[in-house]
Amino acid sequence: MDNKTGKTTVFAELTRMLRGNVRQYTMIVALLAIWIIFTITTGGIFISSRNLSILSVQMCTTGILTGGMLMVIVSGNIDLAAGSVCGTLGALVAYTMTRSKLLNGLGLNPIIEIIIAIIVTIAAGLLIGAWHGYWVAFRKVPAFIVTLASQIAFKGLTLMITNGATIGEFHPAFKGIGQNYIPNIFNSGDFHLFTMVIFAAAIVLYIVMEIRKRNKRIKNGFTVLSLPLQILKLVLLSAVMAAAGFIFADYRGIPYAILILLVVVALSHLITTRTSFGRHVYAIGGNVEAARLSGVNIRKTLMKVFLIMGAMCGVAAIVYTSRLNAATTAAGVNFELDAIAACFIGGTSVTGGYGTAIGAIIGALVMASLDNGMSLMNLPIMIQYIVKGAILLLAVWVDTANRNKK
Repeated sequence: MDNKTGKTTVFAELTRMLRGNVRQYTMIVALLAIWIIFTITTGGIFISSRNLSILSVQMCTTGILTGGMLMVIVSGNIDLAAGSVCGTLGALVAYTMTRSKLLNGLGLNPIIEIIIAIIVTIAAGLLIGAWHGYWVAFRKVPAFIVTLASQIAFKGLTLMITNGATIGEFHPAFKGIGQNYIPNIFNSGDFHLFTMVIFAAAIVLYIVMEIRKRNKRIKNGFTVLSLPLQILKLVLLSAVMAAAGFIFADYRGIPYAILILLVVVALSHLITTRTSFGRHVYAIGGNVEAARLSGVNIRKTLMKVFLIMGAMCGVAAIVYTSRLNAATTAAGVNFELDAIAACFIGGTSVTGGYGTAIGAIIGALVMASLDNGMSLMNLPIMIQYIVKGAILLLAVWVDTANRNKK
């Protein structure tokens, strides 16, 4: 408190806000530090528009998986099968488009075949999620065991679908999901002006929504940030969005895969913050007995969590397979570990009950940045694994230390 005015100063308010969001801000600082280190060690190659655009596409698979993995971990569970399931679903979508006698014998338009294959793949992901949810929610088998069993089983199923060989070369429309960029409707040469228009509209929309949210909170008597701090927040986030827009516009525009990722992140954020289901997930992860006594349907909620996880595996498999233009027997290896690590690095609590979609996607960006930067430095793969493992351990230690302090 300011002794002269009796009012909270902007500096004190900022300090209090930072202390209340230690996990998020620590993660952002860590990401910036990683980018600075790789920019220096790669002679500026890492920070180039081309590389950052490629990096964003590379993180899409992990980012999509974190949309489901976040809810699984927040509920106090784990999914060790996500990678194997992605591999199987990637093989399924490839097989359906290229080798399915039933579908190919109908003489359908290739676009229709692609749509059917995508629907079949996501439906299969939902069935797998229902299978996991049944054993975890209704048979009380620990999720660790259920998904570990599926991790092994689905590796075998992938080999069965692919017959041990790569399935590849898809229709250009399917490849476009993971490889293409939105068209530039303006004649602006190499600079993708349409991308900047999209980001400018997004910035305006964000500012309008923040102002409406602030006015609504004031009207209802809730506390809000002081005006100088609110303006600082708007300026900083708008600058970040503008910088991201310039990076994409400077190299071919916005990839379709990024649009899919943004939709997944937005849905995950809305589900976890704006729905009763999301509140139930956090309640179960925080204290399952208290949640049950409060009237939360534990079985139904956990079943929905694993259904969402299954659907996200389907979407991630489609994006990954289209980007590679092939379904391989090795697809999906360690995907679940990257998704789990992204959630923990992004501030999700190891014991459940806490985590955010925004934090998880920034965690995925950290993982992708590490992979990309160390590859540009030509570090041996064994060193890359050691570094990623050490960072994961550090993230979990920070979470444990914060919880013990509280």
